[in-house]
Amino acid sequence: MQTFATEADLVAKARAGSAEAFGRLVDQNQQAVRAFLRRVCGDPTEADDLAQETFLTAWSTFGRLRDEVRVKTWLCGIAFRKAQTQLRSRGRSARRDREWLDTRETLFAPGGEDRATVEKVMAELPVDQRAAVALCLAGDWSHSEAAEALGVPIGTVKSHVTRGRAKLLELLGAGS
Repeated sequence: MQTFATEADLVAKARAGSAEAFGRLVDQNQQAVRAFLRRVCGDPTEADDLAQETFLTAWSTFGRLRDEVRVKTWLCGIAFRKAQTQLRSRGRSARRDREWLDTRETLFAPGGEDRATVEKVMAELPVDQRAAVALCLAGDWSHSEAAEALGVPIGTVKSHVTRGRAKLLELLGAGS
């Protein structure tokens, strides 16, 4: 194992492609990055996952590290951007879950006459949207389960559910 005297030496070696030098930089900075992410995220497991993503991103973009920036500062910057993305994603997911629960209660808790109305309105949806809505909203399937069953990408299922839900609410006069 080589020994490197300073952070600058490690950076130079890592820029030249030395995985060992980069590994030493990770060893020297991982505690700071993980501690920072744990405070930002509030979830140690999520923070550790984000730290791993941070180090993978750092390895693939190491050439972008400017000479005047300390490695720890640069790594924490990457980590912060990853945490922001994760927190935004979590917020969007929670919002979708709330909307889904509201939709499910609005659309699929009818009785008698209302049930017939929902079935009639469902028949007006394109078949692909109808299938996604039936599985995800009425059948409590996850988007990934529905994607597998329908043989389409998960993003397609999500868009079909979103469009189908909006159309159902419009046709039922419930607003969106």
